[in-house]
Amino acid sequence: MPGKLPHRIRTITEFHRLTGLPQPVHPLISVVNVGAVVPPVMEGHFSRIFDFYSISMKHMDQGRYHYGQQTSDFDEGVLFFMAPGQVFGMEVNKNMVKRPTGWMILVHPDFLWNTSLAKSIKQYEFFDYSVHEGLYLSEKEELLLTAISQSIEQEYNANIDAYTQYVIIAQLELLLTYSERFYQRQFLTRKVANHEILVRMEALLAAYFKSGALATKGLPSVAYIAENLHLSPSYLSSLLKSLTGQSTQQHLHDKLIELAKEKLSTTTLSVSEIAYELGFEHLQSFSKLFKHKTHLSPLEFRQSFN
Repeated sequence: MPGKLPHRIRTITEFHRLTGLPQPVHPLISVVNVGAVVPPVMEGHFSRIFDFYSISMKHMDQGRYHYGQQTSDFDEGVLFFMAPGQVFGMEVNKNMVKRPTGWMILVHPDFLWNTSLAKSIKQYEFFDYSVHEGLYLSEKEELLLTAISQSIEQEYNANIDAYTQYVIIAQLELLLTYSERFYQRQFLTRKVANHEILVRMEALLAAYFKSGALATKGLPSVAYIAENLHLSPSYLSSLLKSLTGQSTQQHLHDKLIELAKEKLSTTTLSVSEIAYELGFEHLQSFSKLFKHKTHLSPLEFRQSFN
């Protein structure tokens, strides 16, 4: 029901029990056949929070998945990632005829303890992307990642020994590395959508600067920009890095310096007044950033026009 708190699922064993699956072979890792999951008895929207990592490849024609405040229609194969503590929801139609298909890899953080992936998994920014920023896979890519998931399942279904964890960790690292590669491909191949995002961001920044908000509120935060573009901050930064070689913060600073150059070259405002209009509380901070970007102090830049 609307407003109901998300249900927290703390273990993979609990997830299996709630979804009608047999008890997992390994309590800390599982590969789930999405088609075997018993759908919820309720109709409408419900939310869950996992205390473990989830990597999901799903096809779904008659339902919608939610992540945070975003919604995505899954009418084609899309891979998406969730870290522990993130909210995941589903909108269910009780008259659903066609069941969803695909797979899920569930990994409890304890499985990663004392392995190379324990720290490096936090470097994969796509665990912070929203579901509508999922990885859209080609048929060849989907087959490749599905084969890795099947290898993981085969490994823990075999006789578990001292090597099981390390073999599975290596396979997980391979899957995540391929996912990183495919995301970079997606940034480049979905040029129309990405170009529209950049155009919208430029318009958003232009309106913000023109409104005078810099002087009262300072530079807009990455979170503010991402929210207004209906993107997660991590996805926006990854997209900009791929297309421009810069982070969102670096892009903002470049825009700020361009505006500073305009004011220094076309107005008689003092450097202190310009720094204030651009949202800097301290002149020294403005001068330091300006010199870092241009290799000139604000005064030296102004004098070059005289």
